[in-house]
Amino acid sequence: MEFWSLLVRTVIIYFVVFLIMRFMGKREIGKLSVLDLVISVMIAEIAVIVIEDVGRPMWDGILPMVVLMLIQVGSAIVSMKNRKLRLLLDGKPNVIIDKGKINKDIMRKQRYNLDDLMLQLRENKISSVADVEFAILETSGKLSVIPRENTAAADELNDGTDEESTERSTSSIAIAEADEQKVKPEWRKNIIPPHYRFEILPIPLIMDGKVQDENLSKMEKTRFWLKNVLQEEGVTDFKDVFFCTIDHRGKLFVDTHKRRPN
Repeated sequence: MEFWSLLVRTVIIYFVVFLIMRFMGKREIGKLSVLDLVISVMIAEIAVIVIEDVGRPMWDGILPMVVLMLIQVGSAIVSMKNRKLRLLLDGKPNVIIDKGKINKDIMRKQRYNLDDLMLQLRENKISSVADVEFAILETSGKLSVIPRENTAAADELNDGTDEESTERSTSSIAIAEADEQKVKPEWRKNIIPPHYRFEILPIPLIMDGKVQDENLSKMEKTRFWLKNVLQEEGVTDFKDVFFCTIDHRGKLFVDTHKRRPN
């Protein structure tokens, strides 16, 4: 008898929760606001309690779930007309990268670390922070990336099918690389070994003042080499560097921060 009671309660609660979630409106799971997420978790918990406790009247669970649904729908309707309330409930986007410069204060405030940043840059097919005009951390936690215009133009050129344009572009790049190679010191030539296996892009060399020795070792480089490169960028101490990466072209990105007083 208890088995059938449990089965019926499960089916009924399933349809009740389904209808409640449908009434709450359509939103991608990754775009739920904090309020939406809290209400969804609470509804799930109440549903489990009602199903497990066969001796409890089902209305003890259905009524609270309906009340939560009304709270969610009511707050959604009010926030549509009141932007201040909407910002209070959903939060507001934050600019993480502005013209190739990382906003460390915003990252610290949002508890958003460099590994998260690199992950989402890779998802947006960005190989270097320097290629980013703006990167905005949305209220859903998604990173919206707007690449620099010259980078976007280069991508469009690479995607073109005109052979003559491609050859001209390739020739120009080869000449530019040759000129760049002439002015580089010997220790900056051939930064990326030919046999290097790219596991992540960009390759982190320093993260929050700490040298990533494992990546340097894979690149067959040393701290001495890295220090020389940084000195060319005007940096004398590893601890002064918040974030330093290198992309597949050997292009270095360095973002420094002020030393904190002892």
